[in-house]
Amino acid sequence: MSTPAPPDASEGRAGPAVTTAETAPTRLSDNGTAARVGAWGVVLGTAVTLVGLSWDIQWHNEVGPDTFFTLPHLFLYSGSAISGFASLAMVLIATAAQRAGRPVPRLGGTPIRVFGSTLTAPLGYMVAGAGAALFLIYGLLDLQWHAIYGFDAVLNTPSHVALFLSITLTMIGSIIAFAAHRDHRWGRIGIVVAIPILITFAPIPTNALNNLELPADPTILGIVLFGPMLLILGAALLARAGAAVAIAAALGAMQAILWWFSPWAAETYASAIGLPLRDGLTADPPELPAIMPMFLIVAAVAVEGLFWLARTRGYDARKIVLVAGVVTGVIVGVTFPLQMNLTHAMSPIAFGDVLTITLLGVPLGLLAGFLAGRFTTMLPALAAAPKELR
Repeated sequence: MSTPAPPDASEGRAGPAVTTAETAPTRLSDNGTAARVGAWGVVLGTAVTLVGLSWDIQWHNEVGPDTFFTLPHLFLYSGSAISGFASLAMVLIATAAQRAGRPVPRLGGTPIRVFGSTLTAPLGYMVAGAGAALFLIYGLLDLQWHAIYGFDAVLNTPSHVALFLSITLTMIGSIIAFAAHRDHRWGRIGIVVAIPILITFAPIPTNALNNLELPADPTILGIVLFGPMLLILGAALLARAGAAVAIAAALGAMQAILWWFSPWAAETYASAIGLPLRDGLTADPPELPAIMPMFLIVAAVAVEGLFWLARTRGYDARKIVLVAGVVTGVIVGVTFPLQMNLTHAMSPIAFGDVLTITLLGVPLGLLAGFLAGRFTTMLPALAAAPKELR
């Protein structure tokens, strides 16, 4: 028997239990196989891209020279292509059903007419597909950038920022697609996988702000904002006790895999093509896995406790998600500098920086809780299709 749902941020009370396929409104024909293949195809592409990015960053740190056509870059682009083709297939299935006069299959969110009603695109796949298409288009900009300037020394080049924002859009689309099927077990499992991928990736585009005078590193601020927001959002969407812990555990598993894979892949690939490693390499951990918040499990336990209070004591859910945001923001703000000091022999985060990040965790956490509540309200509404769309 399922546990009561966590709070519904839009109503200020404990939300209804997760609906089943039998009790949900029948507005779409159910095409379970296509729905599963499409959603998992998109998230597989985002996972391949994440692996490619971690590998590429490690390559820059340990080896240096590269071209547009290195193996890590091919991972990046092939991942986006996988997500794009999976999204296109779902759009074509929905469009074919609509043109034949059949009910539009239940695929990844509300079907939307695009390109003058030429295509019928389920919302999740429209978002994911647009991100994948933009990623490949901006890849041409990156190719030109490499042709002019050679290998990249920093992450925040214009082409990189555009690429990061594009793949972030695809990751958002994968969450929308799984959220539309959270009444099925595979949809709930998909949320547990898709949310940690975005938690890892979402802070990376904040590198674009590196040239601004901010009170703390923009990537750290992104971690303090997006980690709590997505954790709370995932727990509320899953509407089950233990959801937040499951998301944090999935993030930890991804972190462990990338921690081992990234340096191994960079060194193995360099050896295979005859390139030496940089001189003077230190024992610093792999860069991307090292910024994944390893103490998010502590924040997840706090979220579980607060959601339990909302379910059992009837506390105002709108206030609970705000409190959860502040609590998790402070937890991440305190523990992330601790993580950096534990994993780096010479951490650049001084005590004054720790205090600043912790204090910033309050407003950033409050914003995270507010946005998580809003998105929790929005995503279920995006799962249904209007009755007239036939």
